[in-house]
Parts: sequence; structure tokens; C-alpha cells
Amino acid sequence: VQLQASGGGSVQAGGSLSLSCKASGINFKIATVDWYRQVPGKQRELVATITSVGSPIYADSVKGRFTVSRDNIRRMMYLQMNSLKPGDTAVYYCHTTRAGRPFWGQGTQVTVSS
Repeated sequence: VQLQASGGGSVQAGGSLSLSCKASGINFKIATVDWYRQVPGKQRELVATITSVGSPIYADSVKGRFTVSRDNIRRMMYLQMNSLKPGDTAVYYCHTTRAGRPFWGQGTQVTVSS
């Protein structure tokens, strides 16, 4: 399984960024996929999940601002981030599991300045 993340970057507070993640080596259409984020010295935090049938689940901290989506034909998952806050600054990772084993993308930096 490989997850290749892209997107991210730097933006001022209130701005928007989008992340993408391409999956390979997995039956993507039946996989639940997630976005996590991590700041130095803290545990990795679940940001959003999208199930195989497209049902989204969000952390309270991003509800109403972030949108997770997927394209099963292209084997892609996305995270649209709006109304960004400095507290959203982190390295963002896409994630999935296969046979109970976790797989992670390489991480992409999101920096939000005030």
C-alpha cells in the first residue's frame, strides 16, 4: 500500500488550502480513509474520516471548516480546508488500513500565519 499526499503550503488566517492523497496497492473503494495531523511534541490527531460509502466524520475542531471527499475511480482522497486558523498549523497525513495494519502518506506541511 502506498499513499502519496500533495498540497499544503502556507496561508494567512482565514485562507484556504487543499490536500490530495493518491492511494495504490489497496482496494480503495472499500477502504475507510482518514486525514490526521501532528505538531511537534504532540500526538497525531485525527482530523477527518471518510468511509467507503462516502460518509464523513470530523473532529470537532474542524467541523464546518474542513471538507473530506474521495474519488474511488481515481483512487484519490481530498481535504478542503477553509477558514484556516493558526492552530491548524501541522503536518497532515493521509491514512488507511489493510488487514488491520496502518499505512501513512509521507506528510505535507500546512502553515497558517496570523
